[in-house]
Amino acid sequence: MARSRFLPDNFTLALLGTVALASLLPASGAVARALEGLTVAAIALLFFLHGAKLSRDAIVAGLSHWRLHLVVVGTTFVLFPLLGWALKPVLLPLVTPSIYTGVLYLCVLPATVQSAIAFTAMARGNMPAAICSASASTLLGIVITPLLVGLLLPEAQGGAAQGAQGTLANIGRIMLKLLVPFVAGHLLRSFIGGFVQRHAAVLRSVDQSSILLVVYTAFSAAVVQGLWQQLPLAALLGLVAVCAVILAVALATTTWAARRLGFSKEDEITLVFCGSKKSLASGVPMAKVLFASHAVGAILLPIMVFHQMQLMVCAVLAQRYARRPV
Repeated sequence: MARSRFLPDNFTLALLGTVALASLLPASGAVARALEGLTVAAIALLFFLHGAKLSRDAIVAGLSHWRLHLVVVGTTFVLFPLLGWALKPVLLPLVTPSIYTGVLYLCVLPATVQSAIAFTAMARGNMPAAICSASASTLLGIVITPLLVGLLLPEAQGGAAQGAQGTLANIGRIMLKLLVPFVAGHLLRSFIGGFVQRHAAVLRSVDQSSILLVVYTAFSAAVVQGLWQQLPLAALLGLVAVCAVILAVALATTTWAARRLGFSKEDEITLVFCGSKKSLASGVPMAKVLFASHAVGAILLPIMVFHQMQLMVCAVLAQRYARRPV
């Protein structure tokens, strides 16, 4: 029997299990230090595979839709951050300050790649534009996300005194850990592209395992520092409400913008699915660079909640778009 679209997918269940494991058996001491080194290698492998998957033909085919790409970038890196910042008087009372920091971090992340493309395909949207736009968002996020974190969350990085020098250092570290493996994977695509395509299912499990490893180490550090003692149930419920509000505004705005600008239905679908989603795959490794280890667990909670919410809602939207006449 098929699983209901409203139930969590296997990866989300694995995320929940990882958080539970870190809560009951957190890594500490020498084990935690060993896992930190392992996560660096796992993150590099994750972005190497993303680079190897990116087709140059898809980039060329999608580049012509520059108006669409500009709107996706504007939604991802302007609308979302403004929304998180402007709604602070409404959102902050619903959650704790550390969770609100995570909400702002969620708002400055790049768009997701895999699920955005999958939903665009399901809904019969503009696939080349979706591949180009989502991939470009990931690459731009390597620079833009640290800049926005430095602007909106200087205290979360150790205080405003860190300044521009600290922000540039963070960008350098993220480029070294994420961009360099991504570019290396893409440059080697002609040699390993066939292997990547033939073993896509296996390599996807490598992707997900890398994220789970980072989540475990992050939540272990947070649990050791007393995360759950400092996080009331009301704040978790408030977080669900906050994510629902942000997602609803993003979906409504991208749909309105597509129709106001006269985009085709295929381009509207691409804008909705690329412009309203946030990347867990990028958010987890970047958080490890941008924030102190003990703070990462709480900061990642919003993106984990938003991740599942966007999957469920976008699955419904994709099926509705797919039912339109050919």
